[in-house]
Amino acid sequence: MLKHIKKYSILSISVGIIFTCSLIVFFATEASYSVIENASLWVRNYFGYFYLYLGFGCVLALLLIAFSKYGKIKLGKSSSKPEYSLWSWIAMLYSAGMGSGILLRAVQEPVFMQQHPPYASALSPNILALEFTFYQWGLTAWAFYGLFAMVVGYALHVKKKKVRISATIDDHIKSDYLKKGVDVITIITTVFGLIAAIGLGTTQISGGLNHISDSDLGLATTIGLCVFISTVACYSAWQGVNKGIKIFSKLNIIVTLAILMFVFTTSDMGAILLSFAKTTFYYIIDFAPMSLAIGSYNPGLEFLTDWTFYYWAFWLAWAPFTGIFIARISKGRTIRQLLLGVLIIPSLGTFFWFSVFGTSAFLLIEEWGVYSNQFSNVFASIFIFFEHYPYATVLNITSIFLLISFLITSVDSAVFVLSMFTDKGSKNPSKTHRVIWSVFILLATIALILLGNSKANINVLEAVQRLLIITSLPFSFFIIIMLSYFIKDLRKIKKK
Repeated sequence: MLKHIKKYSILSISVGIIFTCSLIVFFATEASYSVIENASLWVRNYFGYFYLYLGFGCVLALLLIAFSKYGKIKLGKSSSKPEYSLWSWIAMLYSAGMGSGILLRAVQEPVFMQQHPPYASALSPNILALEFTFYQWGLTAWAFYGLFAMVVGYALHVKKKKVRISATIDDHIKSDYLKKGVDVITIITTVFGLIAAIGLGTTQISGGLNHISDSDLGLATTIGLCVFISTVACYSAWQGVNKGIKIFSKLNIIVTLAILMFVFTTSDMGAILLSFAKTTFYYIIDFAPMSLAIGSYNPGLEFLTDWTFYYWAFWLAWAPFTGIFIARISKGRTIRQLLLGVLIIPSLGTFFWFSVFGTSAFLLIEEWGVYSNQFSNVFASIFIFFEHYPYATVLNITSIFLLISFLITSVDSAVFVLSMFTDKGSKNPSKTHRVIWSVFILLATIALILLGNSKANINVLEAVQRLLIITSLPFSFFIIIMLSYFIKDLRKIKKK
């Protein structure tokens, strides 16, 4: 037993920390929430704007690298062909990177931004609402993912390193303790980001089931959903990338496109297309001042804390496992293909998604004449929205199925990547590691859900916001170090 713990020290340390944190939350739920709340306020006050500057810097850095001479470098041998087709590649990276979040926020976020504009603007409230939603789901999110995909992909496919974040600094830092520390921090950050997604997703599924059945199924249903999703995800991760993960990813995209096209074709298509075009244009024009919160583009500290800081922390938490997963499936593509593919294609898809649902919701509100917060509940808004469309029950049931499927894809991808981390960087990790991570992710998720229900005036979303702002902070500093060493390596290669 001791030999096994020593052999897989990263697994042992990471699991030990997660298990300890889960136990503390189980037995001291309210006290845990208070500590997290106070710590998140400290991070917000001292490092909140740092998240903004980091996100903007990542977008600029990736665009510069993509269009530079370094963009021609292939991830693999010069003769390597892409391992997956463009369709399979996009399906897998999008399912792993966004997933159930686009259903959670499809209606609620654009409507909130319309009713509570982040700042005064000459743009119409509808366009400003969509623009700020685009900003929080667009280039910056995918830049965090793309950065990790590029750096890890280069280490994995060009330098033939093992699948670990510490591999990106292996040639520059020799201390084994420091490198193990980086891997452990990566794993902890990844797990917190993942359990946040599962907690939010299962709570939304419960909200949908409550809406359809006109009842309150309670906390036990949410926990039961966590157990079911974790079990199926474990089986999918057990099957591997080609058999399990790829199949679920393609299914997700097909169902997502079906829902999207149904709402699009049964709504005002002209208004949606016009909103999409205008908002995308203004998003590009205003991207820099929005990203830096300059002058009139600054929504204020409270608004940024509730929205943008939280989103940036969320994307940062997801960046290690999403980026590594994208790197794992990107062999044979050039750095330019990887970066532009990751930045542009998913962003445009997300923009169109929010244009369809946001514009359609705006038109409904306009038709009602008075808005009475019908879409204010983040967990039920999309199900209420579907009640105003034909085949509402079918749409709601399909959405619940899609939520479950998206969560399974996110969890199985993360389980696979975490297993690669802890199984000595193996590209095909031991199935034992996959089972271990499935179990401990489930325990940590249940702990988070209990945390979110510890007080009458809080919910899972608030618990997640506060937790992620804290856990993503150490990792945000590491990104700068990792990118600096990567650029240094590229410059050396070109000199040889």
